[in-house]
Amino acid sequence: MSAQILVDADACPVAIKEILFRAAEREQVSVTLVANQYLRTPPSRHVRAVQVPGGFDVADHEIVRRVAVGDLVVTQDIPLAALVIEKGALALDPRGELHTPDTIAQRLSMRNFMDELRGAGVDTGGHAAFHARDKQAFANQLDRWLAQRKR
Repeated sequence: MSAQILVDADACPVAIKEILFRAAEREQVSVTLVANQYLRTPPSRHVRAVQVPGGFDVADHEIVRRVAVGDLVVTQDIPLAALVIEKGALALDPRGELHTPDTIAQRLSMRNFMDELRGAGVDTGGHAAFHARDKQAFANQLDRWLAQRKR
């Protein structure tokens, strides 16, 4: 079975989903969106949505259950990225940051540090606004993954 794309879709920007839908058709790659809410998807034999029950990390567990070596997971959730990397997949942030076995440990430790700061009452700010350059960075990384998958 060829590599697939799994999407942690609850927090995935619409612009990123649209890029994925177009790539699914163009490259004939399977794209599965996993969320705890209903998601509308275009009519396509390459795109599907899986709705999981609400609850803490339910969608994450479903993605980990489905992921295989060589797959790509789109998520901004660093702990989920670490879990799928352990299973031999890659994780791509909607802003275009590719997480690999070489980079995930540092990202996980930075995330945990920021969590500790927030737990101590420090205002660490939120995510920056999603810009066109983030969308372009994502599209570029996706294209690289799609090209490597063909080799």
